[in-house]
Amino acid sequence: METNSVSKLLLLLFFTIFFLGSEVIHCTVTYDRKAIIINGQRRILISGSIHYPRSTPEMWEDLIQKAKDGGLDVIDTYVFWNVHEPSPGNYNFEGRYDLVQFIKTVQKKGLYVHLRIGPYVCAEWNFGGFPVWLKYVPGISFRTDNGPFKAAMQGFTQKIVQMMKNEKLFQSQGGPIILSQIENEYGPQGRALGASGHAYSNWAAKMAVGLGTGVPWVMCKEDDAPDPVINACNGFYCDDFSPNKPYKPKLWTESWSGWFSEFGGSNPQRPVEDLAFAVARFIQKGGSFFNYYMYHGGTNFGRSAGGPFITTSYDYDAPIDEYGLLREPKYGHLKDLHKAIKQCEHALVSSDPTVTSLGAYEQAHVFSSGTTCAAFLANYHSNSAARVTFNNRHYDLPPWSISILPDCRTDVFNTARMRFQPSQIQMLPSNSKLLSWETYDEDVSSLAESSRITASRLLEQIDATRDTSDYLWYITSVDISSSESFLRGRNKPSISVHSSGDAVHVFINGKFSGSAFGTREDRSFTFNGPIDLRAGTNKIALLSVAVGLPNGGIHFESWKSGITGPVLLHDLDHGQKDLTGQKWSYQVGLKGEAMNLVSPNGVSSVDWVSESLASQNQPQLKWHKAHFNAPNGVEPLALDMSSMGKGQVWINGQSIGRYWMVYAKGNCNSCNYAGTYRQAKCQVGCGQPTQRWYHVPRSWLKPKNNLMVVFEELGGNPWKISLVKRIIHTPRSSKPNLMTNTTQG
Repeated sequence: METNSVSKLLLLLFFTIFFLGSEVIHCTVTYDRKAIIINGQRRILISGSIHYPRSTPEMWEDLIQKAKDGGLDVIDTYVFWNVHEPSPGNYNFEGRYDLVQFIKTVQKKGLYVHLRIGPYVCAEWNFGGFPVWLKYVPGISFRTDNGPFKAAMQGFTQKIVQMMKNEKLFQSQGGPIILSQIENEYGPQGRALGASGHAYSNWAAKMAVGLGTGVPWVMCKEDDAPDPVINACNGFYCDDFSPNKPYKPKLWTESWSGWFSEFGGSNPQRPVEDLAFAVARFIQKGGSFFNYYMYHGGTNFGRSAGGPFITTSYDYDAPIDEYGLLREPKYGHLKDLHKAIKQCEHALVSSDPTVTSLGAYEQAHVFSSGTTCAAFLANYHSNSAARVTFNNRHYDLPPWSISILPDCRTDVFNTARMRFQPSQIQMLPSNSKLLSWETYDEDVSSLAESSRITASRLLEQIDATRDTSDYLWYITSVDISSSESFLRGRNKPSISVHSSGDAVHVFINGKFSGSAFGTREDRSFTFNGPIDLRAGTNKIALLSVAVGLPNGGIHFESWKSGITGPVLLHDLDHGQKDLTGQKWSYQVGLKGEAMNLVSPNGVSSVDWVSESLASQNQPQLKWHKAHFNAPNGVEPLALDMSSMGKGQVWINGQSIGRYWMVYAKGNCNSCNYAGTYRQAKCQVGCGQPTQRWYHVPRSWLKPKNNLMVVFEELGGNPWKISLVKRIIHTPRSSKPNLMTNTTQG
């Protein structure tokens, strides 16, 4: 009898678990014209982009919690193919690349995920997220109706989808992933390619849907996305966007919170009043999903920045800054916006707006369903405030603003009315000193002797390096007769070197002769400068430097980098001499890289030399190293590199990224107006280094004896490098953005 009772109890428990489990497993995500539908419920979904490789695992939980506290429902991330499959069939999902752990952290915090697999991502990321080996697959052509490319792309997409399925991370399995994206911003390229582009996008959509994730797929900036894939909008403003079918919802996959920075440019910012206006206008015109790109931008550690010339900082003027700190007033103002939108959710997803004119520039969008009513009152004039009458009440609307009334009476939020003061940012000295600087000269004199690559032509840089290093040496020699007139003080000779990108340093007989650089807008450039030649054999060594690979453009895999010629000597007695087609030797990377000078374990074969405290403007191509103890406290840390020129820096063997103290040019006195809209981007920082401070994650530090290694290309004073703490003082908010502009009629 007792045994039978136990058996019945166990059987009851089994069925209870089975049915509860079934309820979890059989979650559904669908859509209709109004919204994404999760488990039968239409949702207004607020999303923000946080890219897992642009921060550290130790930062993820805090970033996601701050996103949740800011009113987000969804975390959006790309999947970065090149970091996950650095060579064919060899995968890496460790550390900053632990995609599964990142998604599980989002799930732990109770948020959803939009997984943008791509696998092309753009994202100002090196090679647009493609691994460089992909370029060398026989017969390949990127992002078109090309068999080798489609096979490789499908293989990686299947790999990621299967990983997610194995971990039960799709919402259809009870996980947090509610949307996935295939391809990325393909529309302009597809139109340019014509029939092959159209065939490819249709294939990509069909391939993705066939993977059976149980959640909808999205294609952004792809007007002809085939059913059932949802096409979505990217941009500063997306209120005029409409999906390509009347039964699809209106999604905004990238609402640009700011913009990226490039070396030599000023730093873009977007006023939060304009961002909030854009979001409110999108919602009032039927939008139901929007994603901030970026909500936390983070850092392009290592050599991950693309472009080229994209800075190591990917701060993006986002609500959470590069270091993980809240940026006010952007964070708080958007949090208030999200709260107001959520108060309207039922009315928004249950009805279509009735639009009423309230004046020449003023409108009311009213959503009414049963007993619920929500209204958006808009003033589209960019300079003049307006007083409007709605439902027999008076409302004051600042210029270029929208007020949200969740009950069609109470103005709880206005996009232009701020209650948060700007954050006060300080970079303060830490108690950590960089001690005992030592130096090692990159050897230029013996370059040709160690070279194993020779050719009677100029090699394309990526073909030679396969992007294993930013650096490629081009080495040749020229014989000069003792009868040349310039040896007797006449007409000093010069050299011209044409490069397709991105930078070049010129050395003649081991002596530095000058540098030249391209820009993001024009990667190609020509170095022209005088040189010192002597009678006899002269060694010419040209160091070509990449500053990130292209991350977009039609067939960017075919774009050339490095010294493509011609290379000409001028002002010789017999005119000019063309060196382009003569024998060249090549060295991939630096000797310091080959000897692993950045290793925290030390390199016994290298004799580091102690540097003098008085060292100023060190010669080019030097390695510097010093040790330091971790600063006390918990504040985020950064390196002040303003005393240096251009190069790379490592902490305990981890690459902080590229640094470059090039000064910003641009117009910092006005905003960049977008169409008829008010403020899209504003510029700051003109006349200052584009990026002075470089993020040092605290998790990369030991309590004592941390190793910093710097490779400097142009000269500088490492003794003036300092480790600083980033401090943000956030003033208390002013009176709430509630009931402040409502007057009884």
